[in-house]
Amino acid sequence: MQSANDRKGAAVKFPPPLIFLGFILVSAIIDYFYPLSFITAMPSKILGYGVIIVALLIVFIASRSFKKVKTNIEPWKPTSKIVSEGVFAYSRNPIYLAFALVPIGLGIILGSVWILLSFIPAVICTYFVAIKKEEQYLEQKFGSEYLDYKTKVRRWL
Repeated sequence: MQSANDRKGAAVKFPPPLIFLGFILVSAIIDYFYPLSFITAMPSKILGYGVIIVALLIVFIASRSFKKVKTNIEPWKPTSKIVSEGVFAYSRNPIYLAFALVPIGLGIILGSVWILLSFIPAVICTYFVAIKKEEQYLEQKFGSEYLDYKTKVRRWL
């Protein structure tokens, strides 16, 4: 018999991408009123775009991994299997890592210290809104299988 926890997934109630987007927007507003910028030359803009491309690639590869094992990518839906291959062999949260790379890349492109640093409160908020709940859910559901995975793979990198 399935427990209520199995049917609901982790108790994540707010989509993590919106956390990062929200902090980017708040930092852009702060930057408008209190600019803290740096001059970006073309090589640094290329670096910024490269960081965003890497982030998109990570999300694409991670989503393919979820599809491959036929489990949900959304943290509020039930998980049927621990994904531990591909980018998940290097990071337990590669999608959140990718989300954190976006404001870094965007900050470099725009030359905004505020936007670049917005990943810090976003990561902290994501830990409490999503990661902590996901880890509790996965520990309850998969027990030693997830605990073994946690000992082998770091949360971020």
